[in-house]
Amino acid sequence: MNCILIEKPHAQNQVKEYLNMVPYFNLVSFCSSVFDAYEILQSRKIDIIFVDTDLQRISGIDFIKSLAHKPLVVFLSDKPELAVESYNINALDFLLKPVTFNRFLKTANKAYDSFSSPIKKEAADKENHEQASNQNKTVLVKTDYKTILIRLNEILYIEGLKDYIKIYTSHKDKPVITLNSLKRLQQNLPSDKFSRIHKSYIVGLDHIDAINKTQVMIHDKHIPIGESYRNIFNEKMEELRI
Repeated sequence: MNCILIEKPHAQNQVKEYLNMVPYFNLVSFCSSVFDAYEILQSRKIDIIFVDTDLQRISGIDFIKSLAHKPLVVFLSDKPELAVESYNINALDFLLKPVTFNRFLKTANKAYDSFSSPIKKEAADKENHEQASNQNKTVLVKTDYKTILIRLNEILYIEGLKDYIKIYTSHKDKPVITLNSLKRLQQNLPSDKFSRIHKSYIVGLDHIDAINKTQVMIHDKHIPIGESYRNIFNEKMEELRI
């Protein structure tokens, strides 16, 4: 996390030492004036500001109020009565001088959690979106005199029988039968979710219950693994192995 420390020139460098001791803090600059700090904020991406409330010409609190875009803020002060005002402008923390290292570590952990939570949330949201997207993906299949939609995540396996195929799903007792070929259908299926394991079979990887050298088991069905498909299928299984 990129950070700057703003204190008066004669201030002790205690917090500066603490910042250099925490591995996830990168002290970009130790500023003795808000003007220097402002230039840094304009030119660098700063994640957190440590600022003394008692500065020259302008208070640390007023300086933070003047910023249009505020990173995380931690105030340093020897005036406990300023704590309420600091939290009114959404400061991450208020450290009363002299600052002990244990107290500083609590602030550091709070900063780390605040900084990483949006990143974790974004990653989780992306994963949830992808999962939801996969669950909603469908394939259109013509059967008899109608066209039906089948959700990809419900397909257990597909069996090819000369000029037509049977699609077995998790919510129907009987397969959906349609004029098609395994090769053509395979082109419309995501390769990370389906694998052709035999000239006559495509299986849904998420529905496999067990595997041995010659076959896979999906529910009560034993499906043979063709010799020419074995290596590619085994490679996919290795990627899923934990």
